[in-house]
Amino acid sequence: MNTSGDRLRILLRECHLSATDFAANRKVTPQHVNNWFKRGIPMARMEEVAELLSVNARWLRSGEGPKHPGEVRDKPGMDGIHKGRPERHGARDELDIPFYSESRTQGSERTAVREIPNHKARLSRRIIDAMDVELHNAICIAMVGNSMADKIQDGSLIAVDRGRVQVIDGEMYAIEHDGMLRVKYLYRLPGGALRLRSHNAGEYPDEVFTAEQIQEQNIQILGWIFWWATLNNRRHPAILP
Repeated sequence: MNTSGDRLRILLRECHLSATDFAANRKVTPQHVNNWFKRGIPMARMEEVAELLSVNARWLRSGEGPKHPGEVRDKPGMDGIHKGRPERHGARDELDIPFYSESRTQGSERTAVREIPNHKARLSRRIIDAMDVELHNAICIAMVGNSMADKIQDGSLIAVDRGRVQVIDGEMYAIEHDGMLRVKYLYRLPGGALRLRSHNAGEYPDEVFTAEQIQEQNIQILGWIFWWATLNNRRHPAILP
């Protein structure tokens, strides 16, 4: 890790962020981020990137000093003293996030998307901070099916921000469609209509719903998808008891 570009690459890997996702967050092109990997982060962007990734700008620039704000370097006589940084959401690097899934309603064959009691998914606190998500708005779901392949594979863990439900055209959202959990790109249409688009468009054509159909079919936007872990198998992600 000799350059700020090397450190940036490792930080993004730790946060499970791709260069493309990071570029979109910073409103630059992926090529800009690749250039930063090779040539280092521009000085004009150093403070901004450091704040976003919750590290010290000096460490990001030169590798010197504490990596995290509030972190203390080892010194003689400091054995037993906690070394860490103040945490925005608590002291742990991993957070327990409520896990939601389809479940059958009592006495019926119908399903509803609900929190699964006593089950949590684990997510890095850095992801929450980097994407500026309020912890109480974060939930996790599992991708079911191949409608979003090969971007999001079946069984992949997905993180959703329930605080962002206003549609931005072309962004991915988790929705509940009459009790069914779905993941789609959404587009607003005139008259309050909505277009649902799959990444795997060859197998799953676009769906268009009028404002009346949205109400009749109980289509609700659960939130904006801000992170996912792409898996190469069909096993669903482990969740904590």
